Amino acid sequence: MPYLSKIALNPRRRAAVALLSSPHRLHAAILSGLAVQPVTERVLWRLDSNTPHRAEILVLTNSRPSWAHLVDDAGWPGADGGAPLIADYTPLLDHLTRGREFGFRLTANPVQSIPRPDRPSEQQAARLKEGADNGSRPRGFRVAHRTAHQQLQWLLKRCERHGFTIPEATAAHPAPGLHTGHQNLSAGPAVTITSRDTLRFRKRADGPRITLSTATFEGRLRVTDPDALRASLLDGIGSAKGYGQGLLTLAPLRTEATHG
Repeated sequence: MPYLSKIALNPRRRAAVALLSSPHRLHAAILSGLAVQPVTERVLWRLDSNTPHRAEILVLTNSRPSWAHLVDDAGWPGADGGAPLIADYTPLLDHLTRGREFGFRLTANPVQSIPRPDRPSEQQAARLKEGADNGSRPRGFRVAHRTAHQQLQWLLKRCERHGFTIPEATAAHPAPGLHTGHQNLSAGPAVTITSRDTLRFRKRADGPRITLSTATFEGRLRVTDPDALRASLLDGIGSAKGYGQGLLTLAPLRTEATHG
């Protein structure tokens, strides 16, 4: 049975500062909330807000977790609003029907695979040299999409395989006296990039630096394949899932009754 959790951290506490500064450390702390170790189930998470006063983490697990260690070390133990929320995710999954629309949020690592990067990193250069030395052809390299347009196109091209489409957003009606004939007004796909970031961190103090380009998408989607969308919700979208990327979350539209 899948569970969706929301955990509040106090960014003014030293342990929280250490966790929030490194997706690798935060991922390890999240895995510590599961009783069966080593963890073999898919765990998705997302840092939903990170302000000087409060940070909130969403976590999707297949087994019921315990977040007492995070609250005790980096949250507000015993305070009002400090307890984590853990909800059964099954009701949402059961309400996925073809044609239904939801609001959504997704933070992802939009990348593409290319034969050879223009400016290879240290690790990429080592792979290229190894291939040249032994005469083998290295597999494609993952390179981040840098611009907002590229990142948006990355999402739009992947919607169908993940069981949904993003419908057109209707533009506001023109001011009185302005006419557009019989042409429908459209503001393009009903999705926007609300934030973009570049994460830089190391797994070990002496290890190579990891760089991730991320984008947070918010908008409206329409279900086209409930089974495929259900799998995308549980398995995530894109790469770098261990570093807080790929968790797609849905919310009923305001015009609908709340489900679950």
